[in-house]
Order: sequence, then C-alpha cells, then structure tokens
Amino acid sequence: MDKIVKFNSSQLESSLKDFKKDQIKEFTLQDQTILSARGKLLRFLSLFEQYAPETLLTLPVDASVLDMDVCKACSKIFCTLEIPLNGVSRNGAFLFDKKFYSKRANMLNTLGLIFGFDIEFALTAGDSVRLFMERLDFALSLYPNHIDFPALESDGVKIQPKVSATYSAVDIQRSKEIAFACSTFYSAGRAVTWFLAVLAPLKLSPSRFFADFAEWQRTNNCSIKSGWNYQEASHQEIEKMQLEFLQFKYEEKNKAQLFELVSNIVRLNGAMARCYGEGEESVVELNYNPDELLSYSAMNIQSFFENAFMENSHVKVFMGPDGVEYHYC
Repeated sequence: MDKIVKFNSSQLESSLKDFKKDQIKEFTLQDQTILSARGKLLRFLSLFEQYAPETLLTLPVDASVLDMDVCKACSKIFCTLEIPLNGVSRNGAFLFDKKFYSKRANMLNTLGLIFGFDIEFALTAGDSVRLFMERLDFALSLYPNHIDFPALESDGVKIQPKVSATYSAVDIQRSKEIAFACSTFYSAGRAVTWFLAVLAPLKLSPSRFFADFAEWQRTNNCSIKSGWNYQEASHQEIEKMQLEFLQFKYEEKNKAQLFELVSNIVRLNGAMARCYGEGEESVVELNYNPDELLSYSAMNIQSFFENAFMENSHVKVFMGPDGVEYHYC
C-alpha cells in the first residue's frame, strides 16, 4: 500500500523497523524537517537502506538539498525523487536558473536515479505562457522520468494559477491543456527513453508538440475538457494514441518513410515498460533488430533509417531473473 505519514526524528528508527513487518511496498516522505535538512535526510536514507530496502521511497525534495552525498545515498535504495522546478520574481521579472537544475539533473542521470519534475505556472509575478513553455522544453531536455503539474490537481490543496498582467485567463487554459497533453503522452505514456529521439525529425520543440497533441486530444474527445482521465487509461490505450498522433505528425512533416521505424521503437519500449511495471508478457512484431532498436544508434532516427537493415521478426518480452528480457520466437 501507499503510505503517506509525518513523524519526528525520535520516531524515525522505530517507525522504519516496522516497514517489513507491515509489508509496506510504497512510502512517501513528507516531513519537511527531514527533507529540508541535509544531515537529517542523510540519516533517514541510511536507516531506510538498513530497514526498508525493498520499499519504494518517494522523496519530494528541493533540488538545493541534492548534493553528491545525498544522491549517492539515494542510489543505494529503491527510490524516486520529485523535484520542484521553480523560478523567482525580481523587480517584476521571472527568473529561472537553468545552470543550477542542469547540474543537478546531470548528477542524477549519471548515478542512474529516477526523478521527476513538478512544474507550476501563473503563480509567480512576471511568469507567462511563453516562459512556461520554455521551462517545459528545458525540463524535458534533462530526461526526467515524468513531469507533474500541480495546476492539474483539483483536490483544493494546491494553489491554483491566477490571472495577472502577464498571464491571461486564456493563457492559463492553454497552459493547462499543454500540461495535460504532456502528462498523457510523456508521463503516462512512459516515453522518456525515446521521446526526444522521436521528436527530432519533426523539428518541433516539446512544448509545441504538446500544444499540437492537445489540439488532437480535443478533436478525439480525450482532452482535459472532455473529462477523459489519462490516469485511468491503460498504457496500451495511451500507446495507441501516441502512435496515431506520431503517424499524423510524421506525414504532416513529410517524414512518413520514418514512421515504421518510429513505431518499432515505441512498441518495443512500450512492451518492456509494461513488463517492468505490470509484469505483462507480450510478443512484438518488429521490422528491425531489437538489439539495434534499443542501442544508442537508434537515438538518431534519420541516420538509423538510412543505415540499418530491415529484419522482420517476432520478439517475446518477459520478466527474467535479472529483469526484463526478450528473445526471438
């Protein structure tokens, strides 16, 4: 079960000792006295490694706390980091430190940590829809596992975007639609491994791509306004949407000859993601060698298409003793 609690430092060790007995599989730490203090957080991570190594830990933590010691401690446990991607207002201007977040993300990626970003908009003076789209493009360039948008939450807990001199009501609605499109296609669609590579031949920024996908969602009755919920959709349903929209965009950009390769990449990675996430076994029909599709060379779609040999096959994706595996069948 997913357990979200707060406890003070004196309860820390005794509480963690009960995790295995209580069979807690997922845990989200929300105690700011621990999350905001490097020393306390390091102690918590050390105890978590000792008493709850099989529990998935979610840490909503500010990027300023993530130095090398903290990141190395996180790499020793089963965890995911939720990092706010924030800017500040100075003299009415909205400022965002790309260099700061790039350094943190490079460290996280080097250590192989799973992390996501929380992106807000229309909350800070000087923010605008243009700056929101720039933040989204920047965030995706850092390969987060997912991106969350507090503005999409309707539980009344989060502060909602507000109209200002630089952010109109129309801009806020447009931003929500782009955020919803990103949440559907990228996060729920588990697209981190292939998204930027597949986007490159289209010569579109991620935010422009998601703006177009939001329009496609409106046309196909699966937009934020329609009441459709990506959280309730299966990954297979979202993968079908991804492929339909990508085929449309590749044809629109006169790159239709590349779509078969793109389809291979999306479907093979999707099958592996479902195997890892849901334990689902599947057989994927491919037109290229699966080893090559999962290699670095496939990150350049155009070059791969021009140099790779086609190889029709059926590949079974399954969970092996050391993780997700595949073989010809």
